Amino acid sequence: MEKFKRLKDEGNDFVKVGEYEEAANKYSECMKLNTEECTVYTNRALCYLKLCKYEEAKQDCDHVLQIEDSNIKAFYRRALAYKGLQVRKKNMAGI
Repeated sequence: MEKFKRLKDEGNDFVKVGEYEEAANKYSECMKLNTEECTVYTNRALCYLKLCKYEEAKQDCDHVLQIEDSNIKAFYRRALAYKGLQVRKKNMAGI
């Protein structure tokens, strides 16, 4: 559990300085230790949104909502992911 907290804190520190790829990697390492901790999924979803990886962000939020069906951050970030996917779809249609 101590390793999990250290990795999560490192991920949070990376987010604070805008290093979203590194933060996502730390949160992914956390998930190997505990697949039920929702905050690392919503945190990684935030990173994916910042990296324009909307499908990955949506998947993380979907996972959280299967565990906690009223998680506000997961609903909000999933909505942002859907919005990003729609914008990308419109842009692709125009090419």
